[in-house]
Amino acid sequence: MTTATAPAAGTRPAPRRDQRRVRANRTRRTLYWIAVHSLAIALAVMFLAPLAFMLLTAVMTDEQALTSSFWPHTWHWANFRRAFSGDMVRWTLNSVLYAGLSTAFVLASSIPVAYALARFRFRGRSAALVIVIATMMLPPQVTMVPLYIVWSRFHLTGTLWPLMLPNLFGDAFSIFLLRQFLVSIPAEYADAARVDGCGELRTMLRVVLPMARPAIAAVALFQFFYCWNDYFGPLVYANPSHWTLAVGVASFRAAHHVEWNLTMAATLLTILPVLIVFFLAQRVFVQGVTLTGVKG
Repeated sequence: MTTATAPAAGTRPAPRRDQRRVRANRTRRTLYWIAVHSLAIALAVMFLAPLAFMLLTAVMTDEQALTSSFWPHTWHWANFRRAFSGDMVRWTLNSVLYAGLSTAFVLASSIPVAYALARFRFRGRSAALVIVIATMMLPPQVTMVPLYIVWSRFHLTGTLWPLMLPNLFGDAFSIFLLRQFLVSIPAEYADAARVDGCGELRTMLRVVLPMARPAIAAVALFQFFYCWNDYFGPLVYANPSHWTLAVGVASFRAAHHVEWNLTMAATLLTILPVLIVFFLAQRVFVQGVTLTGVKG
């Protein structure tokens, strides 16, 4: 017959020591993670601090926005409704039209050119690629005056069409980026499609482009962001009824120069679509940029 022995006086239960050990390990892992990612955390705070300041200012009253206070006494979310009204709605629709059609035009015109430079073997292919790359070195301000004269003779100035129609003739950066990705796709896929009876157009649409979706997404996002943030082009060509958000917000700020809460609310509403589009397509965008090689 065995008898249970009582724990010696003064000894601590083992479970308590185990809990302390677990907490110490968890704290050590947390500190290690912070140390490893300290630079990323500092950069995140650096980039998020202006957005936080804009959000806090946007929900302040008119009087408090002019003070040095950082935290709103009362939260006025109605400022966003006040900012997004009247001309702001029209400017948003113009930006969506400009960015959407320009992106679609660039993809429709740049993909076939990039495919031809990547897949076809013809005399002067290298020279054509050099010419495409060389056009990226030409500042747009150099061609602004002759292009404005051309579009004015077609009676298209005052609208956004002079900014959208040139995208039907391709974009040098988009062609180069797509071409660099397409040359990294093995040619055996296209050869197998041709053996099965596919023509070049069907091979491009059915075989090559599905594998080039990351590069296409990257090109689409680059073009969309450029058009959404474009200030110079709409300012030169468009009249006030065709202004985009980039130009309209500058006019809004001039009209509400003492109402910083409304200005910050309008600015946040302007950058919100860009943030949403980027986070929704972040994976394919990063994949398209990183997988685009430098293969010749």
